Amino acid sequence: MITPAHARLNGKVALVTGAAQGIGAAAAAALAAFGADLAICDRQDMSETIALVESQGRRCESATLDVRDAVAVSDWSKQLNSDYPQIDVLVNNAGGGFYAAFLETKAKGQQALVDENFTSVTNFVRAFVPTMATGSSIINVTSIEASRAAPGFGIYAAMKAAVESLTKTLALELAHRQIRVNAIAPDAIPTPGDEGLGDAATQGAREAYDRKIPLGWGTIDDASGSIIFLASDLSRFITGTVLHVDGGSHAASGWSRRDDGTYTP
Repeated sequence: MITPAHARLNGKVALVTGAAQGIGAAAAAALAAFGADLAICDRQDMSETIALVESQGRRCESATLDVRDAVAVSDWSKQLNSDYPQIDVLVNNAGGGFYAAFLETKAKGQQALVDENFTSVTNFVRAFVPTMATGSSIINVTSIEASRAAPGFGIYAAMKAAVESLTKTLALELAHRQIRVNAIAPDAIPTPGDEGLGDAATQGAREAYDRKIPLGWGTIDDASGSIIFLASDLSRFITGTVLHVDGGSHAASGWSRRDDGTYTP
């Protein structure tokens, strides 16, 4: 029988990448609230996230590093191993992009998008899966853009789609160790990292996008709630799945809400 205890993460260690702000910071705080100790990394200052975790009586190890750097990630995994013999939850949250048409994206910019949004995930999977416990959970943060055309974000969206494909493959390859691998695909969740991107894509007419989100805009806590679900035993029979955390925008697929609550294509 499922009980509230199945949502608890007591005695577990969770690693969150890109944890300085936004979804990463919210996920780290939520994982701590549900009982996990944390390991977090980012290129930016993480002091606020560390304080949130420690205020809940949980331990928090941190590293300032570039998730695109395979050597740095590997070195950190070895360092962490002396503090945390195993990782039970891996949240690959780090990522980012910029607004530019495909033909305006130079080779250097393309490589940066590939490394930040895809290679970073493979770096952490390679470095940490060998010491993950039986029954662990990997949660990859992708985007709604992985499921639709993304003019102005072509390489970013392609890499998020690649992560979703890798998620399904890893779910099968790691099933013999009972390691579950899932992804969440957020949309309409404002974060500090994408403040300018929405305005660039909508040319300032963001209110028009409001009508494409049936439930209205969400918050970073909506994303962290789905991460807790996938990290915990509540989802112990779920693997290889992409969970859309988007207020219904993927289901709407271009339909816009009228003032009376009906929709127009």
